[in-house]
Amino acid sequence: MNKIRRFEINTTGRDFAVGDIHGHFTRLQAALDAAGFDPAVDRLFSVGDLVDRGPESLDADDWLLRKPWFHAIRGNHEQMAIESYEGGKGSRQGSLHFINGGAWFYALSSIEQGCYSSIFSDLPLLIEVQTATGRVGLVHADCPCNSWPELVEAIELGNSEADHLAAICQWSRHRLQYQDRSVVEGVRAVVAGHTPLRQVAVLGNVYHIDTAGWMDGHFTLLNLATLECIPPINPKIHWDWEA
Repeated sequence: MNKIRRFEINTTGRDFAVGDIHGHFTRLQAALDAAGFDPAVDRLFSVGDLVDRGPESLDADDWLLRKPWFHAIRGNHEQMAIESYEGGKGSRQGSLHFINGGAWFYALSSIEQGCYSSIFSDLPLLIEVQTATGRVGLVHADCPCNSWPELVEAIELGNSEADHLAAICQWSRHRLQYQDRSVVEGVRAVVAGHTPLRQVAVLGNVYHIDTAGWMDGHFTLLNLATLECIPPINPKIHWDWEA
């Protein structure tokens, strides 16, 4: 498994990022169609959590294996599926996954579970995309370092903190909870999902783009070259549900 995947500049089309999908690929396709997404030249980067909660989790393999323009990070829900398969439904990991929308996984045969687990295990923890305006980093939940190159080096080399940092990348909500507006150095922007929001939150140079398209919100598509959102950010609406 490559912990980091790197993509060169898209010279023929546009690059977009999207937040958590959670088994709602039909809704996602509708958002792509509305944005005029062209699969012949455009690329879509998912920050993870393709499965659980929604009715179309089984379609994750089709998107990952048969759509060459679609690329995804391993979110905490993919991680739970992997650990559930390894530990079994009766394990702590299996129980956690089941109560967090993973029931679809346990309706599968052990062979089918193994196939999904293998596919998810191949997903990276981080993605880097080169754009005409600079490098953009993608992570599922949070960036635990003030320097993107420092995070990349730690994850890639597998140093003593790698597992701890990986868990933060997949699970943390620290930046949003504390409204941390510090800039992550060494990268133009960082894109994350994991926490459902009313609309995109930009803290420092970190873009949180899970606008609850899998709930009663909408899917946001972030243009990685321009950092413009479709639909645009509404300045009259706060990103926090409780604000």
